[in-house]
Amino acid sequence: MKITLQKSDFDKMYEYALSERPNEACGLVAGSDDEDGTRHIEKVYLLTNIDHTNEHFTIDPKEQLRAIKDMRANNLKPLGNWHSHPESPSRPSEEDKRLANDSKASYLILSLMEEGNPVLNAFHVESVDGEKTVRKEELIIEE
Repeated sequence: MKITLQKSDFDKMYEYALSERPNEACGLVAGSDDEDGTRHIEKVYLLTNIDHTNEHFTIDPKEQLRAIKDMRANNLKPLGNWHSHPESPSRPSEEDKRLANDSKASYLILSLMEEGNPVLNAFHVESVDGEKTVRKEELIIEE
């Protein structure tokens, strides 16, 4: 799976993640899917992590509902979620894998581990015979 993201949206996620440190920042991504399977993220939602911790996140349910209504109003498809890892690499933690229950979703993780060098990766997570498998998706950040 290939995913496109505008540089301005990446910058928005990065600035928000920095502002939320030391806690994880989180949000949703929405857009469209091409017939060839390419996902285009057209809108990034910056939402509140109600857990207020650097180890995991829970999206504020009221904000999540508002975001879903906004997606519907703008003919956007929910594509997945994103969150930051303030102190660890851009890969799903065991907790991330355990909580990844939507096999259609893309999970974007933004690492802030290396100061001034944010790393954003996208992942597909699904259960196969009770085991979670993780596959990295191709992420293209467009100018």
